[in-house]
Amino acid sequence: MSEENSIVNGLHKYELPPLPYKVDGLEPFISKDIVDIHYNAHHKGYVNTANKLIDRMNSIIKEEEKSYDLHGVIRSLTFNINGDKLHTMYWNNMTEQGKGGGKPGGKLADMIDRQYGSFDRFKALFTEAANSNPGTGWAVLNYDAENGNLQIMTVENHFMNHLAEMPVVLIVDEFEHAYYLQYKNKRPDYITAWWNLVNWDDAEKRLGKYLE
Repeated sequence: MSEENSIVNGLHKYELPPLPYKVDGLEPFISKDIVDIHYNAHHKGYVNTANKLIDRMNSIIKEEEKSYDLHGVIRSLTFNINGDKLHTMYWNNMTEQGKGGGKPGGKLADMIDRQYGSFDRFKALFTEAANSNPGTGWAVLNYDAENGNLQIMTVENHFMNHLAEMPVVLIVDEFEHAYYLQYKNKRPDYITAWWNLVNWDDAEKRLGKYLE
C-alpha cells in the first residue's frame, strides 16, 4: 500500500436512529409488539450488518483483505444500508394515533389534487399499488423534480428500483414482519390501518426540501 493510502480513515459507520415515538405509540393500528420486533430486531439488524460490511469494505480499501467478492459485499451492503434508510423514513412517515391520518395540506395536497384529481383517488391508487406489490418490498410516493410529478412506485425487497434522483415523500413497509404478528396474511387490513397513522407534516417537509 502506498504511504498516502496508509493514512486512509475509511468509510464511516451507521447508527440506529431513535424512534420518533414510544413503542406503543402506534397502537391500536400497529401493536407495541410489532414495533418492538420491527425496530429492535429487524431495523437494528440492518444497521449492525451494514456496519460489519463497512468494516470489510475498509479492510478491502486498505488492502488488508486480499481475497474477497467485491460485488457480493457491495450488494449486501446496499441491501442493509437501504434497510436502515427505508425504515428510518417509514418510522418518521407515521405519527402517534390521533395525530396523523386524514388528508394532507399545503403544497402536497395541491399537487395531489392537481395530478390525481382528488386525494381519494390518490389514496385508492396508492392502496392498490401497496396491496398488489408481489412478495416483500415497499410502496412509495416519489417526487420527480424534472417535471414535478408525484409518482406512485414500488420497491422490491431493499433494492431500489425507482429512477435516480427521485426522493421518497411517502413510504409504507410491506415486509411481513411489518404486520404479520397482528394482521396475519391480511396485508390490505394493515394498509387500511396504516392510513390512520400517516404523518402528513413529515411528508410535506420531505417534499418541501425539493421544491423551489
